[in-house]
Amino acid sequence: MARTQKITNQQILDASREIFLQQGFGGSTLEIAQKAGISEASIFKPFSTKEELFFASMGIPEKSPLVKELEALSGKGNLKQNLIQVCLQILEFNRQVVPRLMMLRSRGTAMPEMINRPNSRPSRDLKIFTNFLEKEIEQGRLRPRDPQTIAMILLGSSIIDELCFLRADAPHRRCTHR
Repeated sequence: MARTQKITNQQILDASREIFLQQGFGGSTLEIAQKAGISEASIFKPFSTKEELFFASMGIPEKSPLVKELEALSGKGNLKQNLIQVCLQILEFNRQVVPRLMMLRSRGTAMPEMINRPNSRPSRDLKIFTNFLEKEIEQGRLRPRDPQTIAMILLGSSIIDELCFLRADAPHRRCTHR
């Protein structure tokens, strides 16, 4: 009897990323399994859905890293430094994820429908950041303003920063204020 090959989740993610970047979300899990050298069913042991596999392979976690970070910072420390810290983390996340998603879009490849839903990861991040700002306003640490607009500006500008850097004539260094 042949010995069963052990494969890591990282090997599945690497194969998935390669197929998804070539073919978009339409890439088949059978092709991914063949690339990874496993059965198609083996993919769905660590990943319950194709969408979960797609987002994991693109480096987008199921639960936003913003949740724990913002909960830990809410009402504590220097608000300006907290916002700088969070924005730098968002910038770093976008530096890893945006180029992959842009490559998919530029090739006209399909994206999961989940990305356009009200409970999508971007929508959830916006809600998390908005809630954080609302709490800071309630505690008197931030002037009363529209927290959702502020959250949209901060999250949106971090994506724009990455998109501007992707231009061929972009400067080598980007925003790294500490």
